[in-house]
Amino acid sequence: MKLISIAGDIRLDPDKTESAFLARQLVQATLPHKNPGDVPAWSRKNGDLILTIRPGWDEKKKKLIGYPYGTIPRLLLFWITTEAIRTKNPRIELGDSLSQFMEELGLDPKGTGKRSDFKRLKEQMIRLSRSTISFTQSSNKSHSWLDMQVAPRGMVWWNEKQPTQRTLWRNWIQLGEDFFKAITSSPVPVDMRILKALKRSPLALDLYAWSTYTAYQTQINGQSRSVSWENLHEQFGAEYNDTKNFSKKAWKALIKIKAVYPELSFERVHGGIKILPSKPSITIKQKKVR
Repeated sequence: MKLISIAGDIRLDPDKTESAFLARQLVQATLPHKNPGDVPAWSRKNGDLILTIRPGWDEKKKKLIGYPYGTIPRLLLFWITTEAIRTKNPRIELGDSLSQFMEELGLDPKGTGKRSDFKRLKEQMIRLSRSTISFTQSSNKSHSWLDMQVAPRGMVWWNEKQPTQRTLWRNWIQLGEDFFKAITSSPVPVDMRILKALKRSPLALDLYAWSTYTAYQTQINGQSRSVSWENLHEQFGAEYNDTKNFSKKAWKALIKIKAVYPELSFERVHGGIKILPSKPSITIKQKKVR
């Protein structure tokens, strides 16, 4: 019902967008949906593009910090990218109030317990900031790579018991130089209202960013784009047991996306889906950051 309500608000006022951005590379290959566990590295493949994540190291506990996974690090990446583009500065100010920051992400600052949004936000913020993300591309003639530390510096003073209290010190992270360049060079625009509507599902968030980017491509060349379930499974759903199971989950997610992004036009085809020429959910001309 909440999804239907948000969809109604978007239809009544389609121009009242809340623009956000995500790096094009992170639309093509995404973060884990579930915790990969205690492994030294985790990868996702899309054609000849491979995304690899290596977790940071906890110096105090002498163990890996863990991987960013699920919906919260995705929302963080949208927010961080948007702030980096807006300020043109790799130093990202998180604000001096925890509740204010959580509301900007569409999270609930009032919850308590191990599964509260605060606990998960704090944990996933550290996991994402301390991780290293790599992109590699290989062909018969070349092999290229880019290793990026997300945020080599930062400071957080949030108080879980008093989320609305302002701190005396600023909360901030300093993005790595290569990561900052990567997320600001060719970002994909999305609508933050839609992200908040789909925030319960990492697959829906991934497919929404991918579908609006694909819709933009169909609008440019005037041609539909067909994608097999096998390719989408490799790109977004490696954690799902098989392609058949993934296709069911992905189709349900696309139906939800269609509810809040009515301009998206798609249909089933044999072994996959076809994105028909559609308008992207939001169009913004973005200048490249030098």
